[in-house]
Amino acid sequence: AMRLVAPAVRAAVDCTSPRAWALAILGIADSLRRFDGDRPARRALRTLMERLVSLRRHTATVDWPWFETVVAYENPRLCEAVIRGGGLVGDDEAVSAGLASLAWLHGIQTSPNGRFAPVGCRGFFPRGQVCAGFDQQPIEAQAMVAACLEAHRATRDEAWLDRAWTAFEWFRGHNVLGLALCDPATGGCRDGLLVDRTNENQGAESTLAYLSSLAAMRSLERASARPVRQVGSGDTGAGRTR
Repeated sequence: AMRLVAPAVRAAVDCTSPRAWALAILGIADSLRRFDGDRPARRALRTLMERLVSLRRHTATVDWPWFETVVAYENPRLCEAVIRGGGLVGDDEAVSAGLASLAWLHGIQTSPNGRFAPVGCRGFFPRGQVCAGFDQQPIEAQAMVAACLEAHRATRDEAWLDRAWTAFEWFRGHNVLGLALCDPATGGCRDGLLVDRTNENQGAESTLAYLSSLAAMRSLERASARPVRQVGSGDTGAGRTR
């Protein structure tokens, strides 16, 4: 796997997609946990961080504190990457910018009754226009869980844990339709929330999004010094009493 890191890092630096930059930052950060002396990887991380921060600096306004002129897909990864990468390179300004963008993103993706409602893929959310409500994708909930947990690690503010739980419970039916996306019997996850039903397909991306989020929340429970919302131990669905 490590033999693949160097060419992958070079390819990421050559990319023009902000999401590719963000995902590369997160991958490099994980690699540096084990191989702290990898100087080319560290230089690449700094380069990609500078690009993301510059992108936000040229686009963000008080009313639109975002990296692009549209909120599209897998959005929290941009925030997560800036928070985590900023922490690694000692850039407090970048961390603060990532936290501000994530707080705004969480706000626009919260329904009036407090449930996670990610930007829909049928139109997304261009600046100055109406935000698409559907279709809602599992990868958005996974990305929000991961970004909120990263924000908590950076700040120790437990409000971010509540936000992570809100995003995770989207899988279990705490969404605008009140329909569960995850299947407790198999560990599978439906492909999305449509305007009036769930998409009954259970693709790899959706299932991995759910299982990754489930693993993250179980790890949080094990590491917590106090009781948190139960994620269950005997089944993959991890339902809790409401």
